[in-house]
Amino acid sequence: MTPRATPGSPIRWGEQPRGGSLGAALARLSARVRATFGVRPSTHPESLPSLPLALRRGELAQRYLAAESSAEHPLAGEAASVALEDAIRAEAWWPADLWGHRALWHFEQAGMELEATRAARRIGDVRVGGGDPASGRRYYAEAISEARDIGAEREEGLAALGMGRAEMELRNVTTARRLGEIALDLLERGGAPAEETAAARELRGEEREVG
Repeated sequence: MTPRATPGSPIRWGEQPRGGSLGAALARLSARVRATFGVRPSTHPESLPSLPLALRRGELAQRYLAAESSAEHPLAGEAASVALEDAIRAEAWWPADLWGHRALWHFEQAGMELEATRAARRIGDVRVGGGDPASGRRYYAEAISEARDIGAEREEGLAALGMGRAEMELRNVTTARRLGEIALDLLERGGAPAEETAAARELRGEEREVG
């Protein structure tokens, strides 16, 4: 996904007067994470390695393989995304990671920027779920950057929420709370459902007066 400016595109979050400091803080944090851990591995090779035999069973895998063999990238990406979500629900982190990267590759090949951004975020979720929050931050940072580029506030908010959870796992509580505040603002502005904004509020924590 190559960042690009689109004439007449909406103002990005963080460029408006309200909440501007939060947007700038998120951009700085995302850039710092990417500088520290590097960008995610390139997903633009000309082809993917063969799907492991262990993942070739079942109707969904066959649907994916048929779409992959005919280079129908949107269909292949969709099938890989469904397999990713199934694996996440089962807490099967290795298959989830593999399916996530395949979904990301196919969506990028198809130029489906929002879907590719979501796949990068979900890989971050997989890395955190699998016990590697430091690696997950790199994918969240990429998703934040891409979501900002296409003006997808809800997706940016979910990536900020994911990064905040990763920071909490790493015991960076202040940073995690700040990300919760940023995520809440983005999710509210993006019309996210109540459960997503509630998760951001929980991460942010509640301010209490002392005395």
